[in-house]
Amino acid sequence: MTGVTLTSAGLDPRRRRILFRCWHRGIREMDLVFGQFAEAEIATLSEIELDEFETIMAEEDNDLVRWIMGTWPVPERFQTPMFTRLAAYTPDFDKPLRTPE
Repeated sequence: MTGVTLTSAGLDPRRRRILFRCWHRGIREMDLVFGQFAEAEIATLSEIELDEFETIMAEEDNDLVRWIMGTWPVPERFQTPMFTRLAAYTPDFDKPLRTPE
């Protein structure tokens, strides 16, 4: 089951692929952080922001959890506005989950 609430019908193929990948990270907490962030932001991200977002997404979930939660320092290469936006995003962990229609 995913938490997807945004329909991907109006998104271009790249954004659809990113949205799917955000909800299928491997660690549920990262699914919620990346998935809900993507649902809120994906339609308005520029191509450069999408590039950076995909670079962040390529990192290991265990590292991302530690960086986002602040238990490890964020590497210099990720001390960027995009990472700051992602790390500052507070997902709704109580949001009911449903499958896409």
